[in-house]
Amino acid sequence: MKKRFNNPELKTPSVNLSRREALKLMGISPIAAGVLASAGSSSVTEARASGAKGKIVIVGGGAGGIMAMARLHRALSDPDITLIAPNEKHLYQPGQVFMAAGEYTYDDIVKENREFIPDDVNWIKDEVKTFDPDNNRVITRAGEEVFYDYLVVATGLQYHYEWIEGLGADMIGQNGISSVYLNDPEKGTADGGSLTWEWFNALKAAAKTGNPKVICTQPGTPIKCGGAPQKILYLSDDFLKRDGLSAEFTFATNGGSLFGVPEVNKTLVEEVQPRYGNITNKFGHNLVAIDAAGKVATFEHKYEVQGEYDEDLEEYDMITKVDRVEMPYDFIHIVPPMSAPDAVASSPLGWQKGSAKGWLEVDRYTLQHLRYPNVFGIGDVCGIPLGKTGGSARHHGPIMVANLLAQMEGKEPKEKFDGYTVCPLKTQYGKIILAEFDYDGAAPSFPLAVGEQRWAWWAFDLYMLKPMYWYLMMRGLM
Repeated sequence: MKKRFNNPELKTPSVNLSRREALKLMGISPIAAGVLASAGSSSVTEARASGAKGKIVIVGGGAGGIMAMARLHRALSDPDITLIAPNEKHLYQPGQVFMAAGEYTYDDIVKENREFIPDDVNWIKDEVKTFDPDNNRVITRAGEEVFYDYLVVATGLQYHYEWIEGLGADMIGQNGISSVYLNDPEKGTADGGSLTWEWFNALKAAAKTGNPKVICTQPGTPIKCGGAPQKILYLSDDFLKRDGLSAEFTFATNGGSLFGVPEVNKTLVEEVQPRYGNITNKFGHNLVAIDAAGKVATFEHKYEVQGEYDEDLEEYDMITKVDRVEMPYDFIHIVPPMSAPDAVASSPLGWQKGSAKGWLEVDRYTLQHLRYPNVFGIGDVCGIPLGKTGGSARHHGPIMVANLLAQMEGKEPKEKFDGYTVCPLKTQYGKIILAEFDYDGAAPSFPLAVGEQRWAWWAFDLYMLKPMYWYLMMRGLM
């Protein structure tokens, strides 16, 4: 018989709560009901009481790791699970943007991780320093060897403020610099949210006496939640607009468009940015250096120019040019470059070459490692084309668990992740574009236009998604 959870509110009977019962308890609206219905639309059917045996080690105690642990604990009749994670606090990381906008406080987005971990799960409060898949073991920071039959890598990613010359994480919150991403998962702090709320208010104070220059950046690496840089751009601009104030905003992104989904990009170009009328886009601009004292940001601007005509190919050669562009600012919101954790990137588990080098090498559909079949991935660490959002990790969960169970039972992993990613793109206070897409393009869960701004999505994101995260997603119930 499975043991009870540490939190008395999460005893085994709660784990068997149905979606219908959860909706009654939570009082969720039909919008949330639709999301829950879509959560069950996958063809995945987990073995609720599989007798498969094997020692499973899960590395990471964020959203992906906890969801994987919860689902595996429910799916196995006699689970043997070890969780390696240093963080005793669990952050609802999407809530940091709402903290920045003054809608949440830190207490709204944090819980104790022990609330989600059953007593019979061996919790090692450390992090992995070395992955050794050739010997089916990991070595922790403290030097403990942990052997496994099956490994789930859910380490998330890491931020690299130091990759920007002149910048360090300790400078966030000073000299007009902010970053909503700043947090310490091990300590359970979310300073980025509160510091960016202070940044919003400092910007407002400056706008009352002048017309401050504001830059919002997006780097050239994959990032957690690709829409977050624009969320800060639009919310901070709207924060001023509500009081009849304004500033000169620049959105400097390494990309070549506002959003990769055409329907969403069209709305941003034709509706959202014209509403503000004070935003200049700098495409192909990657922040590489900052002079904090002088308040000057330096970008690398990459572009192509036409070269000589090739008679054989009957076309012109295109030559890539790189310029360094300096931009003065009064306030700057920085999204740092991101990468897989060093322990993954430097191990045999990471992609060894290509654009995904260093990220976890898994099949984009099965989430199974391509060279180590007893290793699976979930969440941001996966080196796949899409999927660095909490919504993606939720869709990874049933796919990964079903395929891991199949591997444990000597069967062929057959479940497929379709690349589902969701970004609640906040375009102003009270309006969100619910951008849902997969490997094939737009993938709405509802019969509504993907690019439409709606108050309903704002209400869903602000009031409903967080309790769904805590009480359903983190319990492996959706």
